[in-house]
Amino acid sequence: MKTILVPLDSSDVQTQVLSAAEQLGRDLSATLHLLQVIEPVTSYVPVGAAMDVIAVPPPIYAPTKLDDREKVLQSLAETLRRRGLAVECQAVVGLPVDEILGRAKELKADYIVLGSHGHGALYHLFSGSVVTGVLKRAECPVVVVPGRK
Repeated sequence: MKTILVPLDSSDVQTQVLSAAEQLGRDLSATLHLLQVIEPVTSYVPVGAAMDVIAVPPPIYAPTKLDDREKVLQSLAETLRRRGLAVECQAVVGLPVDEILGRAKELKADYIVLGSHGHGALYHLFSGSVVTGVLKRAECPVVVVPGRK
C-alpha cells in the first residue's frame, strides 16, 4: 500500500490540498497521513550573535494549541474516512521543513502533497518557503498544489 504525507497549515490552500491528496489517495489506494506542524516561538535572539553560538531555547507554545490542532486534524481525518480513505493524523511542534521531511522518511512516504501560498519573491527572500525547502531535500515525489487558481 502507498503512503502519502499531507502537511497542512490551516490556510486557504488547505481545501485544495486535501482535495488533491484525496484524489491521489484514491488513485493509488494509499493511506493519507495528515500532518500539522506548529512552529515554536523563540523569545530572544541576541543582536549580532552568530548562528553557531545561538543556543536553541526550548520551544514556547501553548499545549492547548497543539491539542486544538489534533482535534481539527481528527475531524478532517474522520471526514476522509467516511469517504472510504485510510487516514492517520498527527500535530507536532517543530520547524516545518525538518518535521515534514523527517516524517516522510519515517513513514517511507511515496508522495508528499502540500500547498503553496503563492507569495512573491520578496516574501521568500526574507522568510524562505516551506515548499522550496521540501522540494530541495525531499527523497520522494512532491506534489505542490497552487494557492492561486
